[in-house]
Amino acid sequence: MGAYGLSVAVFALAFAYLGIGVWVFAGVLLVGVSSQFLLLDFPLERIAALARASMFRSATSWELSALPLFIWMGEIVFRTDVAERLFRGLSPIANRVPGRLLHTNVAGCTLFGAVCGSSAATAATVGKITTTAFSQRGYNLDLSIGSLAAAGSLGLLIPPSIVMIVYGVVAEVSIAKLFIAGFVPGFVISAVFSSYVMLRCWLRPDLAPVETGHAVSGPQAVRAMLDLWPVILLIGVVMGAIYTGVATPTEAAAVGVAITFAIALVTRQLTWTLLRESSMAAVRSSCMIMAIMIAAALLSTTLAYLHIPTDLARLVQSSGLGPYHLILAIGLLYLMLGCFLDGVSITVMTIPVVLPLVTAAGFDPIWFGIFLIVMVELGQITPPVGFNLFVLQGLTGQPLARVAWAAAPFGVLMMTCLAVFTIWPGIVLWLPNLLQP
Repeated sequence: MGAYGLSVAVFALAFAYLGIGVWVFAGVLLVGVSSQFLLLDFPLERIAALARASMFRSATSWELSALPLFIWMGEIVFRTDVAERLFRGLSPIANRVPGRLLHTNVAGCTLFGAVCGSSAATAATVGKITTTAFSQRGYNLDLSIGSLAAAGSLGLLIPPSIVMIVYGVVAEVSIAKLFIAGFVPGFVISAVFSSYVMLRCWLRPDLAPVETGHAVSGPQAVRAMLDLWPVILLIGVVMGAIYTGVATPTEAAAVGVAITFAIALVTRQLTWTLLRESSMAAVRSSCMIMAIMIAAALLSTTLAYLHIPTDLARLVQSSGLGPYHLILAIGLLYLMLGCFLDGVSITVMTIPVVLPLVTAAGFDPIWFGIFLIVMVELGQITPPVGFNLFVLQGLTGQPLARVAWAAAPFGVLMMTCLAVFTIWPGIVLWLPNLLQP
């Protein structure tokens, strides 16, 4: 059986297990074991030995130690009033441009994503504040929902990002370089979203009505912006420590947890309830991701024994398929997978096969990590399993179809930005290339 046949067989097993409702980590584990047993004809003793070696190696990876710490940091932030402070701090600035408070959706999600790392948590936290405020002020519902759903997904791209850590470990690339690579694309996409909101509201001012009697003076605006201090402090210390080389991502994550505790203490929000709930939520999320990655380690070993990555890379090189055609095909694959799977699952299941093809075509693995994350972000606002769509449906009570339709223009903008990043990869790689290896 050739490389294509083996690939089809492995993916068929994956879709079969996941399609019957098996947990993702169990499905990935079963694909690895079944492939070794059915396609490689390995005895059970050898499968067990390979599983023990590959899964132990993955479970003890030092790079993964940053994962639960960043998740815990995000859970603490999620349970404090940081998002509320963001809204108060950004409102005076946003009120001065077309679109007004709608820009707090985009800017708030961008900044909150930089201290949270979760797309759904970003959309939910910012959405709890802005959806009610916009409804009371008569803002256009579709533009409000769409901007929130799309901007909420930027929590995956603006570091620290959980999917970035997973990709860095699986692809064996620098997590620090991945983090810094996400900044420019993240803020570019955020700026494009804001520009679209401004254009829509400039053409139709009724989408963001002028509020009478709510003018804010200069001194009041400055005082309001002081509410941004928790986010600025976290971003500055955590990201600054990584990019200056003072700390590794894991050490910076530990510092970030300490700072979030300090912020909660200073703002008088540190309670035993917050500590217990944030700890338990972080443990649940970390265990879920770790289980998927440990199972994926066995799948990667299986694919290596089947020679699927190397054989496919040779087939692509000999087929004459151009680099951009390859990226387009991979993008369509990710768009399809994003309709059904979360970002971590997509990453661990596809990277062992896809990354050799991409690097053989001449693309940088750091650049491809950002490409992958943007595609995962698109999956967050793509039905039927777009997590941000479900979050917004729960917050607004609107039908899922309306929420998806409201987010569609922003999805098109995201794909346009991705095309620009593909044609000019220097936009993504400029900052990472400045970082010392």
